[in-house]
Amino acid sequence: MTGRKYALALAAALLATPALVATQCVAQDYPTRPVKIIVPFGPGGPADVTARQIGSILQENFGQPFVVENRTGAGGVIGTVEAVKSTPDGYTLLMMSNTQTANESLVPTRKYELMRDLAPIAPVNSSDLVIVVHPQVPAKTLAEFIALAKSQPGKLNYASSGQGTPYHMAGELFKAMAGIDVVHVPYRNSGEARSGVIGGQVQMMIDAVPAMAPNVAGNQVRALATTGKSRSSALPNLPTASETGVPGYEATIWLGLMAPAGTPKPIIDKLNAAVNAAIKRPDIVKLWAQQGAVAMSMSPEEFDKYLRGDIVKWAEVVKKFTDKPQ
Repeated sequence: MTGRKYALALAAALLATPALVATQCVAQDYPTRPVKIIVPFGPGGPADVTARQIGSILQENFGQPFVVENRTGAGGVIGTVEAVKSTPDGYTLLMMSNTQTANESLVPTRKYELMRDLAPIAPVNSSDLVIVVHPQVPAKTLAEFIALAKSQPGKLNYASSGQGTPYHMAGELFKAMAGIDVVHVPYRNSGEARSGVIGGQVQMMIDAVPAMAPNVAGNQVRALATTGKSRSSALPNLPTASETGVPGYEATIWLGLMAPAGTPKPIIDKLNAAVNAAIKRPDIVKLWAQQGAVAMSMSPEEFDKYLRGDIVKWAEVVKKFTDKPQ
């Protein structure tokens, strides 16, 4: 290296050092005020409940409030856009799910790109789904429901919390693999969709086990099958869909945290470490096991790779099995 090049490199390093030190200091002090967690889904659903559980632990650990705000609509797009537009300083986070990765191909009109406009922090947990019907539906098993649907094409319907949500994607995949014609009825959020099937306005729903299990126990709905590779710890007596009617069928919902792109890496890393510690707490592990959820632990880089893979996965599903993008 020539003397001139060395001098230029040294000057650049000296200029960058104060900024690096400042960023590290900010991360060390973070957070110094309340942190907002945007949940782009309705109250009472898995994302909302999990955000409040994790937020409570982070608040306890950091000594600052972690406040959950529900921003629903457009299958999670509205809340995601709000997160994207927020200042990238670590004080606005997004509790997201595979809804966001599916929306990358399902909603071409959205005004953001997930991996360009948001930074991965950490996944949180995943859970199987459960296929339920209203008690008046004359089907006691999944095979009987499939036979009923085949005998009445286009006459039965199923609820979801909106276009692109895991419940919608699971429903379309189920329809395709079971060879049935069941009409999709999107609601504004999972709570309304759940009320729709409990009230009998729709015949069927595929919902997250932690959210629907209490309704199954209360006989408000009839559970036909779960959707994981193996039986759910929360509903151990219920067969999987693959066992009883749709070989190879599998669908889950997972949740994770992201922040606006440009959020300082030291803050991302600090949050990642805190979330990974939170999900390993014995009380959380026990609670989630009872609810049928399993912790997911990754670095930000591993979560980035996972998200990109999930986007590709759902793009293939959208292309093959779902309604046309709207």
